[in-house]
Amino acid sequence: MALQCGIVGLPNVGKSTLFNCLSNAKAQAANFPFCTIEPNVGVTQVPDERINVLGRLANPQRLVPATVEIVDIAGLVKGASKGEGLGNKFLANIRETDAILHVLRCFEDENVAHVNGKIDPVRDKEIVDAELQLKDLETVESRINKVQKQAQTGGDKQAKIVYEILQEYRTALLQGKSARTVVLDKESKKLVKDLFLLTDKPVMYICNVDEASATSGNAYVEAVREAVKDENAEILVVAAATEAEIAELESYEERQMFLEELGLKESGVSRLIKSAYRLLNLETFFTVGPMEVRAWTYEKGWKAPQCAGVIHTDFEKGFIRAEVIKYDDFVTLGSETACREAGKINIEGRDYVVQDGDIMHFRFNV
Repeated sequence: MALQCGIVGLPNVGKSTLFNCLSNAKAQAANFPFCTIEPNVGVTQVPDERINVLGRLANPQRLVPATVEIVDIAGLVKGASKGEGLGNKFLANIRETDAILHVLRCFEDENVAHVNGKIDPVRDKEIVDAELQLKDLETVESRINKVQKQAQTGGDKQAKIVYEILQEYRTALLQGKSARTVVLDKESKKLVKDLFLLTDKPVMYICNVDEASATSGNAYVEAVREAVKDENAEILVVAAATEAEIAELESYEERQMFLEELGLKESGVSRLIKSAYRLLNLETFFTVGPMEVRAWTYEKGWKAPQCAGVIHTDFEKGFIRAEVIKYDDFVTLGSETACREAGKINIEGRDYVVQDGDIMHFRFNV
C-alpha cells in the first residue's frame, strides 16, 4: 500500500534532518531556507518485534517487515497560499500525501537561523495552519459556487446536502479552524471526499527539541500542547540532531547504550514511525512459511477479501476463505502444525474483519 506521510513545517525546523534519520534516502540538510525544493520520498521499515518473534519460531529464509512512505516537503513561508516562496509546489505536494507530520522547532541554537528570527513554535504552527486553511477556503468557495444553484432550486437533494457541508467547512475555515474540526458522519464524508482538503488530513505535531529536553520536553513543548489541546492530534517529542547521531552508530548494542544514557527506552525515530503508521489508520497481518515471514499492511477495518488483495488481486477476486491463527496462539504453541492440532486455526469467510497481528492463509480460486 503506497500511503504516505508528508513532513511539513517552516524552513530550518529540522524536517530534512528528521527525514534523513527515517530513510535511507538522504535529503540535503543545510542552514538556509528552501534547502529542500523537490520532495524527497523514503520508504522506512515499521519497527515491530512480532516479526522477529515469528522469525525465530518459523526460521524462514527471510523476514519482510511492513513499510511506510515518508515525504520530505519543501519548507513553507507566510503567503504560500498566494504562491509566495515555493508555496504552490508545497501545497501541491502536501495534497498528494495521506497524513501530515508537522515539525515544530522547540530548541534554541544561535548557529541555526530561524526564518522569522525568533523561536516560537505556536506562531510557526499558526503560520502553516493559516496557509493551508486559506487554500482550503479557496477550494470550498469554488465548489460552493458550482453547487449553489442546484442546491437552492431544491430539485437535487444530494446537492443540497453537499452545499450544507460546504457551508460548515467555510464557517470553520473563516474562524481559523481546520477542516478536520468539522464533525461529519461516514456518508457525508463520502460526498465531499473529492475536495481533498489539506486541513482535513490527520496530523501529528513533532516537537523538535535539544538533547537535554528529549525525555521531558520543555516550555516550548508545553506551549504547543496547550495550543493543540482541542485538535485531537498526537504530539511527539523528538531530538532530531540526537537521532541523527544515533543513526550513525553501527551496531544495535551501541544505539541502545546511547539511548540508555539519555534515559530513553526507544529512539524517537522508532516512536515516530509507529505513530505515523497509526496516523494512517494502518495495521499489520502476517504470513508465515519456510520461505519467508512477511508483515502485510492494511487499513484498519478491512475484511478478509480486501486483505487477500494486498498480496495479489487474484486472491481477492477468487477468495474462498481465510485460515486465521491469532498471534498469541502461534507464539504460545510454536508452529502452524501445533495450532492446527490444538484447534486454534479459525476458518473465516468474506465478512471477517481482520485483526492486527492475525496470521493469515488465504484459499482462493480464479
